[in-house]
Amino acid sequence: MASQNARADSLSLLLFTLRSGKLMAINLLKVSEIIPCPPLTKLPESHPHVKGVATLRGNSLSVIDLSRAIGERPLEDPQGGCLIVTDISRSKQGLHVQAVSKIVHCLSTDIKPPPYGSGSKSFITGVTRVDNTLVQVLDIEKVIHGIAPPAHEVLTSELSADDASLLAATNILVVDDSQVALQQSVHTLRSLGIECHTARSAKDAINTLLELQGTEQEINVVVSDIEMSEMDGYAFTRTLRDTPDFKHLYVLLHTSLDSAMNSEKARLAGANAVLTKFSSPDLTDCLIVAARAVAFAEG
Repeated sequence: MASQNARADSLSLLLFTLRSGKLMAINLLKVSEIIPCPPLTKLPESHPHVKGVATLRGNSLSVIDLSRAIGERPLEDPQGGCLIVTDISRSKQGLHVQAVSKIVHCLSTDIKPPPYGSGSKSFITGVTRVDNTLVQVLDIEKVIHGIAPPAHEVLTSELSADDASLLAATNILVVDDSQVALQQSVHTLRSLGIECHTARSAKDAINTLLELQGTEQEINVVVSDIEMSEMDGYAFTRTLRDTPDFKHLYVLLHTSLDSAMNSEKARLAGANAVLTKFSSPDLTDCLIVAARAVAFAEG
């Protein structure tokens, strides 16, 4: 079950720069459009990392000063640059950047984990090389979370006794290379009275599955991000399905991308379900479905 034998998926990255000139990247599937920076309206008492609000085809769009949000120097011309309009985790926002460079195509295996020692304050989920230049992959979930943390909506009283019992009997592994996204999922589980195992990569997840195999904590439900360095969620799912000891696992792919775009790829990879981040009630409902499926299979 070697991770290096997993089939890699291709992805497209949009490269952009901030004032420092270093190259950063974001998954192109998270980008809805790129526009010149429009006039902005500054709202009173808004977060300091929000430059203002733009009107885009009649709709309001919050514009994030990405340089400030990740601790870099502000753009030389605060009115210049352009906006990368992103559509992730059920919301749209504009990222104000210096310039967009180009689109590159690579394999998920080309994205490596952040350098050791980059620390919890890092706003990247991985690195790669383009034309021998280091490119940092932006952790956009962490940027957004720092500005507008999601409200925690789950109440344990909402669960029936039967569902609570089923969830309590389920051993869950949450896999996500974004620390913020991982914490959101763990918080939802703990609000349900469930402790879970976690991993920051598919490789670590495989090691955890192997370590717990045959114990009382043997995993039967995996909740995995799709976008991960080295091995993405699709390749991870296929690896599980190709491994006799783990082919039975219930796999929920949990992604900041629009789940409608990924449902077919998830199905072909062998996932049981796919869900767009982040809604605690929706994640809870999906976990109840998973727990019922596990109980039925084991019964």
